[in-house]
Amino acid sequence: MTRDAGPIFLVFTDLDGSLLDHDSYSYRDALPALQRLKQLEIPVIIATSKTRAEVEPLREELGNHAPFIVENGAAVYIPEGCFSAQPAQTSARDGYWVREVAAPRERWLALLEQLAESFAGEFDHFARAGIPGIARLTGLPEPAAALANQREYSEPVLWLGSPERREVFIARLRAGGAHPLQGGRFLAVSGDCDKGRALAWLREVYCDSCRTALCHDLAIGDSGNDRAMLEAAQTALVVRSPAHGFPPLARSAGVIYSAGFGPAGWAEGVARWLSGLPATSHRTGG
Repeated sequence: MTRDAGPIFLVFTDLDGSLLDHDSYSYRDALPALQRLKQLEIPVIIATSKTRAEVEPLREELGNHAPFIVENGAAVYIPEGCFSAQPAQTSARDGYWVREVAAPRERWLALLEQLAESFAGEFDHFARAGIPGIARLTGLPEPAAALANQREYSEPVLWLGSPERREVFIARLRAGGAHPLQGGRFLAVSGDCDKGRALAWLREVYCDSCRTALCHDLAIGDSGNDRAMLEAAQTALVVRSPAHGFPPLARSAGVIYSAGFGPAGWAEGVARWLSGLPATSHRTGG
């Protein structure tokens, strides 16, 4: 395909601790920046550890019609018709073109069950905790906890033991075929996937659709499971967290560190990114 069109602009964002407040899950402070991106027709692509069931109502609430990435890159959901043709490596399901990378949740639940005796009392996870337990662990109301438990490709684990035993536990998970990723609160047990590879794949889909080789993309995150995404985008916005320090990055160029926390820092960083973009029309395609 000949790529001769002008640049496109994309925003990939984590949710908890980034677009959503770490404690209240509110996005209020980010609303003006979200509105500005909408005016510029720059897609805001959610890239989260959350489930499709959690993301869908939030997208509806925000009036967001862009593709989205769930469960730390385990799958990409593209609304049918978003692009002129169905992307390769996707299947049509429930009104989406879906790219699946990781094995189903049942594969990871079976692995955790194998480790339960060796690490008795040292970890908890969503399927074991149930809806009331998830609500206690996350602070979510039970209806929201039920959506969080509708996982398709991964299982969040809360480590309760010592740091030394945690390293042994992670080694056993890896020996069992898992690729665990530490988020803000939970260790996500899933397959060989991450937000960075999902971002790179979806960016290529956008570029092919728009017949361009130039994409100015911004990745926004606050924790360890965002690192691959923050490394993959042209610009990284690392949002300050009240719960932990900035995740270490291998890159130093093209990084914005927010002064504000959560959605306030999100809005601050997006404004800085927009101010540095080339003076061209902010076009996307699909």
